Amino acid sequence: MSAGRMSVLAVHEFGYWWHRYRRTWRGTVVISIANPLLFVTALGFGLGQLVDAGNSAYLHGGSYLDFVGPGLLAASAMQMGFVHGAGPVFQSARPGGNYRAAVTTPMEPSDIFAGHLLFTAFRATLDSAAILLVLIIFGAASPAALVGAVLTALAFAAPISAYAVSTDRPAKLTAVFRFVIMPLYMFSGTFFPASQLPGPLRELVWLSPLWHGTELCRGSSYYAVHLAVLIALILGGFLAGRRAYTRRLTA
Repeated sequence: MSAGRMSVLAVHEFGYWWHRYRRTWRGTVVISIANPLLFVTALGFGLGQLVDAGNSAYLHGGSYLDFVGPGLLAASAMQMGFVHGAGPVFQSARPGGNYRAAVTTPMEPSDIFAGHLLFTAFRATLDSAAILLVLIIFGAASPAALVGAVLTALAFAAPISAYAVSTDRPAKLTAVFRFVIMPLYMFSGTFFPASQLPGPLRELVWLSPLWHGTELCRGSSYYAVHLAVLIALILGGFLAGRRAYTRRLTA
């Protein structure tokens, strides 16, 4: 299949998810945008006053809002990637799901996967931009952080979609959230510098995709390294997803 034909068919799948979103977007505002903004307000302005009063050397003279704001942006993008790559993919691949209907059209499983991932990128851009706008107003982030947020969302969405389309039980996706997503959320330098972690954990944080996304959103000097890690995860997840979708939807 040519890349051009695949792109056109993937846009058809994107259109399906866009049509659904137009009918339900109001209900997603609270979870996708309002919750992260409440975290930014509570931690940045509430807890931040106490942290800033202590004049922590770990913040290198910056405010806690400057530190936690980009971290929460990346963490929100990670959760967004998981939410879009887990439940909707699992449900869509089951009998009666929209993937089963789509695969009876000229679309190939790889088109369906690419179109759904394209929609996830769209949602990640839209929701992250809303959070980032607030951070920019308070001087806690730069517009370039949007790139880090979107890449973080896709770095989680692509491999999780590959897993979700293959698994037979939703409990396995819940386990991923409890034992992978939540620990990453807590120990990837979102709320405190990773250098404060004890011994071996300090080295393990290099394996965390969220840490790379967070550092990218903060404008780390190792920009190219973090960018390369996230792009590698997206490409790896995309290749795994194409294979998993084909195996599942042509079985």
